[in-house]
Amino acid sequence: MDTIIILDFGSQYTQLIARKIRELNIYCEIHPFNKIPTLTSDVKGVVFSGSPYSCNAEDAPTPDMNQIKGRLPLLAVCYGAQYLAKWGGGKVQRSTTREYGRANLQYIDHNSPLMKGISEGSQVWMSHGDTIEQVPENYHCICSTDNVKYAGYHIEGEETYAIQFHPEVHHSLDGLTLLRNFVVDICHCDQSWTPASFVESTVETLRKQLGDDKVILGLSGGVDSSVAAMLIHSAIGNNLHCIFVDNGLLRKNEFASVLESYRDMGLNVKGVDASERFYNVLAGVTDPEKKRKAIGKTFIDVFDAEAKQVTGARWLAQGTIYPDVIESTSVKGPSATIKSHHNVGGLPDYMKLQLVEPLRLLFKDEVRRVGRQLNMKPELIGRHPFPGPGLAIRILSDVTPEKVHILQEVDDIFIQGLRDNGLYDKVWQAGAMLLPVHSVGVMGDERTYESVVALRAVESVDGMTADWAHLPYDFMARVSNDIINRVKGVNRVVYDISSKPPATIEWE
Repeated sequence: MDTIIILDFGSQYTQLIARKIRELNIYCEIHPFNKIPTLTSDVKGVVFSGSPYSCNAEDAPTPDMNQIKGRLPLLAVCYGAQYLAKWGGGKVQRSTTREYGRANLQYIDHNSPLMKGISEGSQVWMSHGDTIEQVPENYHCICSTDNVKYAGYHIEGEETYAIQFHPEVHHSLDGLTLLRNFVVDICHCDQSWTPASFVESTVETLRKQLGDDKVILGLSGGVDSSVAAMLIHSAIGNNLHCIFVDNGLLRKNEFASVLESYRDMGLNVKGVDASERFYNVLAGVTDPEKKRKAIGKTFIDVFDAEAKQVTGARWLAQGTIYPDVIESTSVKGPSATIKSHHNVGGLPDYMKLQLVEPLRLLFKDEVRRVGRQLNMKPELIGRHPFPGPGLAIRILSDVTPEKVHILQEVDDIFIQGLRDNGLYDKVWQAGAMLLPVHSVGVMGDERTYESVVALRAVESVDGMTADWAHLPYDFMARVSNDIINRVKGVNRVVYDISSKPPATIEWE
């Protein structure tokens, strides 16, 4: 299929470029600038992302231009535009005026195919400290703002375009028009990347890849593993063996209710209660990464024992999605570990299974669209993301059955309250954290010294960035009151108003 390659120079907006292009039903991939893939005939164009670096810095990202410039249509954004200008012999220096935030295009070359349908005065979003002061002779200016002469340019004689603003953010009001001009009119991409086409091609690929082999899949109750299961089931039927492990860290009554819903979907599912085993390995563990690794190792041990009971199984299926992959790579080599992803990193050598990851190329909202294409239940498709390690990383101390019980009760009141008040589908993810903090309270004229819980609800599209959800005050008051009155051991409720970045969605 027609493909656009995005080279990532470290911009916080790189994933937004991919999402906007995919909204146009065109497939694209993100790759680090220093790991350019083989550009096959399917690749119709390349995009350079922005970057926090200056192109004048000694350690500035420098891509290999040989197989790109002049050979394929190229759109260079922000840092990419500055790098191209300097690479061609132009002049880039620190901006003398602030070039961050909203700006308006005062000049537009209407003969430029990139600027088709964009009018003077169109609002764009600037976010850069350097600016282009001078361009080479064959670089033709195609748009300007009051403060930025070379807001965009075209290199004559080739399909190379560059802009110093970010068309992918919603503040650039004609950004999607510009991207459409590039990928459709300039790159001539076929807009055939749809949920229906993904399901058709993926099921056919899975049939060829798996044949008559048996596949093991660990269901979690979440959207990703459920959609992955339905895709594989569509390809190989009951040769897919699903295992749903109760690690004792699920939401209240989730094990029984989710297991029942899977059986209604026709999946071949086995439920395994291993909660005591997980509690044992977590006893006394407080470090977040150690928790994740202990849970991951125990899950694999439990899963391996169950998988061995499926005679002839050769594959392990996972619900890995594109943000998992992106956040586990770096444009500058190995990155600092923010948190390990339970779906990324492969399998232990002793598990003699090959990996199959049918959702590895999709963002979360695309996974949901595929689920709808597969006629899955709306309540399952609309489920909030839930962390693989479960409530263990929402207990900010050592994990005990008593603490899990408290958090399950708090979480159930919060989530059910969101559902009852029509707020559940308006937030991306919600949950509660049990803090390692006690506070003084008064109940029935008596002094209490009990736990504090933090509620968290965020709005997002794919989890790469998120903002805290502005829930109604009267709703928050009722939920807080219900939690304190009904959950023994909790006497204070707080609400997390941090965005991602700088905070993560989960606390651990």
